[in-house]
Amino acid sequence: MASRKPTAPPELSTSDTERPGGLLGPAERALAWRRLADEPFDVLVIGGGVVGAGVALDAATRGLRVALVEARDLASGTSSRSSKLFHGGLRYLEQLEFGLVREALRERELMLTTLAPHLVKPVSFLYPLTRRLWERPYTAAGLLLYDSMGGARSVPGQKHLTRAGALRMAPALRRSALIGGIRYYDAQADDARHTMTVARTAAHYGAVVRTSTQVVGFHREADRVSGVRVRDVEDGAEVDVRANVVINCTGVWTDELQRASGSRGRFRVRASKGVHIVVPRDRIVAETGLILRTEKSVLFVIPWRNHWIIGTTDTDWNLDLAHPAATERDIDYLLDHVNSVLATPLTHADIEGVYAGLRPLLAGESEETSKLSREHAVARVAPGLVAIAGGKYTTYRVMAADAVDTAAVDLPGRLQPSITDRVPLLGADGYHALVNQADLLAARWGLHPYRVRHLLDRYGSLLHDVLAHATHPDHLKPIDAAADYLRVEAIYAVAAEGALHLEDVLTRRTRISIEYPHRGVACARQVAELMAEVLDWTPAQVDWEISVYQSRVDAERTSQTKPDDTAADNIRANAPESRRHLAEPIL
Repeated sequence: MASRKPTAPPELSTSDTERPGGLLGPAERALAWRRLADEPFDVLVIGGGVVGAGVALDAATRGLRVALVEARDLASGTSSRSSKLFHGGLRYLEQLEFGLVREALRERELMLTTLAPHLVKPVSFLYPLTRRLWERPYTAAGLLLYDSMGGARSVPGQKHLTRAGALRMAPALRRSALIGGIRYYDAQADDARHTMTVARTAAHYGAVVRTSTQVVGFHREADRVSGVRVRDVEDGAEVDVRANVVINCTGVWTDELQRASGSRGRFRVRASKGVHIVVPRDRIVAETGLILRTEKSVLFVIPWRNHWIIGTTDTDWNLDLAHPAATERDIDYLLDHVNSVLATPLTHADIEGVYAGLRPLLAGESEETSKLSREHAVARVAPGLVAIAGGKYTTYRVMAADAVDTAAVDLPGRLQPSITDRVPLLGADGYHALVNQADLLAARWGLHPYRVRHLLDRYGSLLHDVLAHATHPDHLKPIDAAADYLRVEAIYAVAAEGALHLEDVLTRRTRISIEYPHRGVACARQVAELMAEVLDWTPAQVDWEISVYQSRVDAERTSQTKPDDTAADNIRANAPESRRHLAEPIL
């Protein structure tokens, strides 16, 4: 018998009138500038990637006075350009990095169950077997070790498949490309959204978080770093910030910042470029992701909403750190490797999006970046200055705790232990209850239940706050030419999530720039006009934002037709910046 739907939803457990903490809107930004100038801090964090945001959260929840400054946008570098996986790193078992794998699997479990269940989700992968006799037991032993280290707690363990079983799971595979397969599970997340949520959670617990705020100098008292000078790169204003300890969380910029501080670095960081392509979901018929061996490492085919993310490359990069460029050679490498197992090959015409990011690797003796360590290092570079680099996105929370522990010698009083393994990110509390109430929420807001579930997986229990920003019925309509997102999401990105420019919304608060063939250009005007409602942009400012974004997309498209890094970099690095007062080098 069909269930009877109520004519009106009952009152729900989460009030849609409550405003959460951790807002990063225009008013909070103005207040943050005054606080940077007026207040002394225990810890000043430089860098708004996931490690910097994690350090700010760790320090704030230990009861410290914390500020975080970022020259561009939250997650504007590596932390928005990863493979978007929370994983133990199966390939690191072969490199005998058991500690790293165990640590990463523990962090993955925490994210799935406690800290960010609204953002981090299980994802399955099929490992196609190609060699008889030895490969299945060899791979199974590795996966058994993976599962025993914690890989099969909140997700299923490995499952062995015949060739017929593997082809039923992934019909897109060429029959001759495998003799069987093994399915296993990891987890995935929107990296940029996760990083932004970590930063907002830090702000919720009292941290001052401010983007478009660049460090342009260091202050010293004798041999001790006592603070920094920062510039608002939107208007060029500068102030001095005092802190007991400065923590350098700038990833691939670590060496540059250490030199700028006048301190000798304790370790060296090399940048490895990783390129990913995005193709429509219907181009690869499969109910699971794929993991393929390559001559250097592994290649992932990762399910991503209505798309597949395919990556990654692993090559040394010595050019512009802010804008790593994908080349035609990078894209061909990915297509060649994935096509080696597909019955119907992919072509350049299938590609919807391309992105390139830089991994900050601790330099070693090997010349191949794929062999460099993914372990992290933290050091007290000088009195009052700590640096941290390396590591994996998955282990950001552990890295953050280590950095704050290292800073203890420069902090007054007794430092409390880290508690971030028990501090859910904003949106986590109440998430599961709201998922159960999705149909009621859909009726309340006049949305399809699928849309509500999609929003819950982006905002969790902040859903009501997001939808409360819809002050006009049109705000609950999809963005033109980007129907996966509602117009109110662009408004909320500015009002609560710290977005200041069109590129912030199209590339990080949403992923429109990689999920649609137009890469955001077709909806740029509408999104800019929605942002203007909050930021009070004039028509001329709207036009300028659109022009800068269009130039960025044009430069990226052109760079992706170039044969090598130098040619691609020459094109991409010359695109205009939306933040007009950035100084070089970017710190």
